[in-house]
Amino acid sequence: MTAKNTICLWFDQDAEEAANFYASTFPDSRVLAVHPAPSDYPSGKAGDVITVEFTVMGIPCVGLNGGPTFKHCEAFSFQVSTEDQAETDRLWEAIVGNGGEASVCGWCKDRWGISWQICPRILIEAIGNPDKAAAKRAFDAMLTMGKIDVAAIEAALRG
Repeated sequence: MTAKNTICLWFDQDAEEAANFYASTFPDSRVLAVHPAPSDYPSGKAGDVITVEFTVMGIPCVGLNGGPTFKHCEAFSFQVSTEDQAETDRLWEAIVGNGGEASVCGWCKDRWGISWQICPRILIEAIGNPDKAAAKRAFDAMLTMGKIDVAAIEAALRG
């Protein structure tokens, strides 16, 4: 990997499985390399996969099989901008439908505990709308949602 800044995600022992899932789910994502541990380490043995280099929508990442010590939380998330309801639905269902967990306001977690914000472009634009009343209506509508409903955000913008 040649990037100077890479996101490192800690996994128990399933970094390769997660990287393959991300590569098959998100556009411009792929697994670049799988590296075995050169010797035994606290949570594994020589030859076990220790790191996996991959991209998620063009963002360089490394999955580190560090063991069960650390867990993911919402303090870190991938925010994915979608173009329409179909793309929003596809990504949401891929994450939640594969052992993940739905949350609120477009947030969900995958089965490894990584948080994702599946945000239709219209929502980001609506919240930043210079018409503060329209922005408030869209924001208030979002607060009632799990997966974002594009039509409901558009209706809130119109008032």
